[in-house]
Order: sequence, then C-alpha cells, then structure tokens
Amino acid sequence: MVGGGLGDIEEVLAAGRELARAGFPIVLYRRPGRPLPRSVDGPWDWPPHARRDRLRPRAAAAITFAAAWGVSAAPSRSEAFGRGGPWELECADIERAYGSASTVHISLEEFARMLPSRHEDRERLREGGVGHRDLPAGLARSRANGELERFRAAFHRFRAFDRPNVAHLFAGFEPSAAFAREFPSAVQTGPLWPRIPRPKRDPSRSREWVWYASPASAERLAPGILHGLSGAEEPPRLYVRSPRPWKVRLPSGRADLDTGPVPPAGWRRRFARADLRIVTGSRTLLEAIELGGPFLYFNGTLGAGRRSRRHRPEKIVTLLSVLRRRGAPPDVRRDLADFARGRRVAEVVRRAADRTGGWARFPRAVRPVGFRRPYDDAGRLIVRVARALSRSPRDAPGIVGRLRAGTSL
Repeated sequence: MVGGGLGDIEEVLAAGRELARAGFPIVLYRRPGRPLPRSVDGPWDWPPHARRDRLRPRAAAAITFAAAWGVSAAPSRSEAFGRGGPWELECADIERAYGSASTVHISLEEFARMLPSRHEDRERLREGGVGHRDLPAGLARSRANGELERFRAAFHRFRAFDRPNVAHLFAGFEPSAAFAREFPSAVQTGPLWPRIPRPKRDPSRSREWVWYASPASAERLAPGILHGLSGAEEPPRLYVRSPRPWKVRLPSGRADLDTGPVPPAGWRRRFARADLRIVTGSRTLLEAIELGGPFLYFNGTLGAGRRSRRHRPEKIVTLLSVLRRRGAPPDVRRDLADFARGRRVAEVVRRAADRTGGWARFPRAVRPVGFRRPYDDAGRLIVRVARALSRSPRDAPGIVGRLRAGTSL
C-alpha cells in the first residue's frame, strides 16, 4: 500500500477479480526468499490465482497491476528519492521475461486525486496547517521560490509518465480538464467498482449501522454518533470496525467494536445488510454507492478546534458535485459535507436515522459524469486492455498510447 490505509491492496485485487471474471489467469509473483509486503496476505477476497516464485511464461504477453506503479514498482534511479519500490524486482523480472513491448503495467492511482499542480500546491499548504487567510501569501511564495514547478516536475517523474508501457489510471467521479491539459499521459476513468452483489433484505433482522472507522481521527466522532443514534425514533445498533484500539468506551448492548482481522465474507455480508454505512477512503465509499441506500463519509481530520481541517477531501468534494448535478436533495448534500468535516455529527446522524427531509429520498444510484465509454468504468476498461494485448501481444506501447489519447482499443 502507498497510503496509510488498506484500500490500495483491495483495489489491486478488484482489478484481478475483473480479469478473472473475464477468463484471464491471475498470478501473484514474488521472488524466492522475499516476503510479501505488510498486509498483502490478508485476509482478503482474493480472485482465483496461482502463487509463483519463478516465472514460466506460457503466454505471449503480460499485464501487471500495482498501486501507483511509479512509487511501488518502478526501477531504482541514482538520484534523491530514487529507491525502487517493494515490487521493483518482480516487475523487472516480468518485463525481462516477456519483453517491454509485450508488457503493460497498469498503475492504479489515488482515487479522485485529479488535481492540477496549482490545486495540489494549495492542498499541500492547507493540509500542512496554513490557515485560510495565509494561503494566498503561501501560494505566492511557492510560485516565487519555484516550488510549484518542482512539484510539477516531480509528479511527472515519480509517476513514471515517461514509461511508454505504463498506463496510469486516475479513477474518479468526474474528469478534470485542467489535470488532463497539464498531465496528458494520465488516463482518467470512472471508478473501479467492487461488483458486490446486493443481498436480499431480511425484515426479521434488527437494524444495524456499520462504521468502517479507519482514520486515526475517527474516534473523535464516536460521542456525537452515539448521541445522535440514541435520540433517533428507533435507534439502530452500531457495529464499528477499526484497525486500532479505542479509548472511547462503546455502550454495551448498543454498539460493538472490532479491532482485529475480519474475514472478508463475514464483513461483506454485514456491510451489505447494513441500514446505513459510515465509510472512508475510496473502496468502502464505492462499495456503499454500489450497494445503494444511505451512507455517511468521513476521511479524517487534522488539527483541532478552529485549526481542524479535512484530510484528502477531494473524494467527498467531487462526490457532492456529482450529487448536485444528479439532483440530490440539498439538505442531504449539506449533511454529507458537514459530517465529512466532523461538524453537526449528532444532528446529521439523527436526521439520517429518522430519514428526515431529503434522507427519505436518498439517491438510489450515483454514477460518474463526464466520461465516455469505455472510460466510464475502470474495470471494463482494464478488460479491454487485456483483450487488446491478447490480440496484439507486441503492441504494449501502442495500446498505452491509445489509452492516453482516449481512443478506442
């Protein structure tokens, strides 16, 4: 994983599941004597796959998947920050075995992070603690000192945009024209959907909210969430899954906390049957959207009090933009925005639990806007790439070039 969460691993596995469903064989290759990176062994919902510590090519071409290939799998360089990633050796082995003209590397970039450099520069300062009033002066200094240009050059270099057989998929809810102009090698797509089957409703089951409380700051919301639920007309039970121990004690009989590994099948059943889901990052957000029904989103906050600020807010920002364009109720959009900031938590939770106002008409489906087929669905696009490589196994750079140009495969 590149970030602090586990979504990078799940996203790579989701890509593998797409190809497995389409009939392509999946292999997890790791050199002998090299343990897998932390958390990769799971538990996860793995696609059908073979594990190999030696390459025995049986096809004319290969496709690899990695989160942020330029960070996790690119070769080392003799320069500052040039050390290769944890999959550097394996990717080099694959490219030697098949040839660079017959290998396509799919780089799954951070979801919804299609920000032009000026916006990235602003986010760097904002998340670093620069206040709203001081941002204009900070941005002016950044431009004057050449920091903005250094960021633009580093982004291009460390994403490995110069590699002609690496396809960088930037998935999101809507494309960014400014990002495309600045980084034309980036391939913008709709989401890589989890493809979770919807379970049948069981009216005999008691209502339950499921909260994937991954951010370190999630615990701050617990008192407000519990207060909001206790004030609901029919308070649901709360199930919390967190990767770390909590200091806040949850009331016995009303809430459960699980901080250990959770078997994928059991988690998916519980998540799918929830009356409402509180999600984070990108993978659980997409799962909640795909399943339908109401959800809340919190990706963490930094600082405290008046210095509090959202962590990586682009996902909720673009989602709210799509919801507005799709005609979602304004009060629901306001509640989602405030909850993501850690504001009005108890009030928002109570409104969602009682289905107050627009919560009774929560959008049943949220689809991306602005993409044309097949770029509107990253999973379908990945299968198109694999089939194109099967037809033309010596044309990896040509296939990547057509992807970057947004043409048909």
